[in-house]
Amino acid sequence: MSNQWTPFPHDDEQPSGRSQGESPQQPQQSYGQDDTQAISTSSTGSTGWSASNGPGPSAGHTATYAPLPPPAAETPRRTGRTLSAAVLAGALVLGGAAGVGGAAAYDALNGNGSVSSSNGPDISASNRNASASNTGGSAEAVASKVLPSVVQINVTGSGESGSGSGIVLSKDGLILTNNHVASVAGDNGSMRVDFDGGTSAPAKLVGADPVTDLAVIKASGVDDAVPAEIGKSSGLKVGENVVAIGSPYGLGATVTSGIVSALNRAVSVQSSESDGGQSQQQDPFGLGEQLQQQSQQQDQTTTYPAIQTDAAINPGNSGGPLVNLAGQVVGINSSIRTSGSGSSGSIGLGFAIPMDEVLPIVNQLKNGETATHAQLGVSVRDNQSSSRPGALVATTTSGGAAADAGIEKGDVITKVDDVEVSGSDSLVATIRGHRPGDEVKIQLYRDGKEQTVTAKLGSDGGGSDS
Repeated sequence: MSNQWTPFPHDDEQPSGRSQGESPQQPQQSYGQDDTQAISTSSTGSTGWSASNGPGPSAGHTATYAPLPPPAAETPRRTGRTLSAAVLAGALVLGGAAGVGGAAAYDALNGNGSVSSSNGPDISASNRNASASNTGGSAEAVASKVLPSVVQINVTGSGESGSGSGIVLSKDGLILTNNHVASVAGDNGSMRVDFDGGTSAPAKLVGADPVTDLAVIKASGVDDAVPAEIGKSSGLKVGENVVAIGSPYGLGATVTSGIVSALNRAVSVQSSESDGGQSQQQDPFGLGEQLQQQSQQQDQTTTYPAIQTDAAINPGNSGGPLVNLAGQVVGINSSIRTSGSGSSGSIGLGFAIPMDEVLPIVNQLKNGETATHAQLGVSVRDNQSSSRPGALVATTTSGGAAADAGIEKGDVITKVDDVEVSGSDSLVATIRGHRPGDEVKIQLYRDGKEQTVTAKLGSDGGGSDS
């Protein structure tokens, strides 16, 4: 049984002439041989998703997951589609703009469409107690507080247009969104931000990181935007009430509510599909030859320890906030799982990137730096032993964190700190939740005997070879 997370389609993206109505993608063999996945400089995703890591299909069924794409409109829309990756049958989709091909467009974002970095203070999480009493404990109170800080991002690219969501970070117009939303603009496209008060402004890219599917943009000529209060995702509890805000299907200022269904859910969203070992990058934004030239180096898997929620998240929600009842942003809505049959709507399985992972990347991007990610330095695959699920080490990188900690080929990693590791995706997602330099305790089995080692995680140096 194989499961794959892939990008969401745009909300106005029509099924005809697209690939989202086709059968689910096959697992992408991006790392090593067979089902081996590398947790290298960027700890990127694996070739498959273990059913034990999250909601899985019945035996014999292949589920595909994708970033929230703009909703696939069945009726004509006046304003174009909402941005997100193409939704595939049974897909976990990204909730906002670009979707499939989002990572492939990344290089173009660093051209004339970018702006200089911000010299303002780093964005930090609030130290205020995350008590529901701060907003009265109701979705109504949360909406009243947070709506002024949520924007709709309208993006026009090469032959494509759509909309996603974003979160205001500063009074002068810094905005956080998903990379698969911002990347639609490409080199010669444009972005325009609609604020809650009815005003709008053009925006430019400040920085983007396809590895974590995050981007920071800046609205021009703005000095009175309302920054959102940032919270700490580490304080979330399963069953806690949360609110999702964004622009599903281009419907701005939409508020939905639900609970935290699970934490640390290993989610891998791939920007391309593989068939018979050949990369088949989709081109939902009409990048044509440019996309083909970039596809090999730009194929990207975003793997993260997601916050799972049953709050309704749909194409166009990508980049919008998941908020606790204190009115604090605790996650970035990014993907959903759909029911298949070409449907891209919510079935109560939405996923958000935790703010504790987001903030360090955001501050690097806003300061003009290249985003860095924790590195363990191993290639792994799912352990096939039913008696001991975990991540089977296929190779280690000489001088890497794993090798220095004494981890060897053939070891089965079953836990990192207090987080159970059920497979390769699970390990990747867990490492993704850490930063370079963090020390983690790794529980593993070697020759049937349990061992615990301490590893100091390395850095990918912003994507450079180790």
